[in-house]
Amino acid sequence: MSLFYTENAAYPDPNVAALDDRFKKYAIGNAGVERLYTGCRWAEGPVWFGDSRCLLWSDIPNDRILRWKEEDGQVSVFRSPSHFSNGNTRDRQGRLITCEHGSRRVTRTELDGRVTVLMNSYENKRLNAPNDVVVHPDGSIWFTDPGYGILMDYEGHQAEPELPTAVYRLDPETGEAVVLTEELERPNGLAFSPDFSLLYVVDTGVTHKPGHPRAVYVYEVDGRRIRNGREFCDMSPGIADGVRCDMDGNLWVGAGWGGDGFDGVHVYAPDGDRIGQILLPEPCANLCFGGLKRKRLFMTASRSLYALYVEAQGVPFS
Repeated sequence: MSLFYTENAAYPDPNVAALDDRFKKYAIGNAGVERLYTGCRWAEGPVWFGDSRCLLWSDIPNDRILRWKEEDGQVSVFRSPSHFSNGNTRDRQGRLITCEHGSRRVTRTELDGRVTVLMNSYENKRLNAPNDVVVHPDGSIWFTDPGYGILMDYEGHQAEPELPTAVYRLDPETGEAVVLTEELERPNGLAFSPDFSLLYVVDTGVTHKPGHPRAVYVYEVDGRRIRNGREFCDMSPGIADGVRCDMDGNLWVGAGWGGDGFDGVHVYAPDGDRIGQILLPEPCANLCFGGLKRKRLFMTASRSLYALYVEAQGVPFS
């Protein structure tokens, strides 16, 4: 089912709210939230392909990757089965990098369509269920492994974990992998700052440890390691999921499970102040910037794909 319409015809869109004057320059008065597609079970992992003018995203329980074409708004199946794919990104050569719940691996789709397994184990133990992924300018692949895909059969295959939940850095050329941190209960979405000096990581482990902060954390990037982690923002009463930075260093956070007035996207300035909000009728799992100038925000939210033109430019290859 392919849709292309606005949820609210009014301008300015009341679903786009400036909570601080710093957000006003990013909001466009005659641009509103658009629902591009609905019909997923749990939409995740959007990634923009500018050379093809299309967006790919995962529909995890339906075991498929979908493709939306900018030129005509049509949606088709890019890959099925997808091994219950979740997070996606592109590397510096434009190849698709995918986290797969079902196969418990990180893969690369070559330019000729072949799929290369980049990592499926660490120290001879199977990964839990890789979740989200970003690529550093040096070519290394940084991903989270919270294990959601093995908790039940709905988004993968139920199994016992063999490894602690962790954030990893993988060198795809050598195959060398290092654990960046195991201190987060359920490390989920992640994103680099524009200069790649900071790494933001979401922890969604709130249902497993009472009182655990519903937080986004930020770390200093120190070569192939991270250090000096601290809480960046507390997402109570809901949780964060996927995150992306714009070129001004603001963090755009997919948010959900907080109900009306919370679900959608929250925007934080580099100092941690919440400056803007985009309200959606569904919890937002993930997001990315796309379009010709990386100024169109695409949001995967529960059953649907949404978009909004903004005057913020996303960090390349994120």
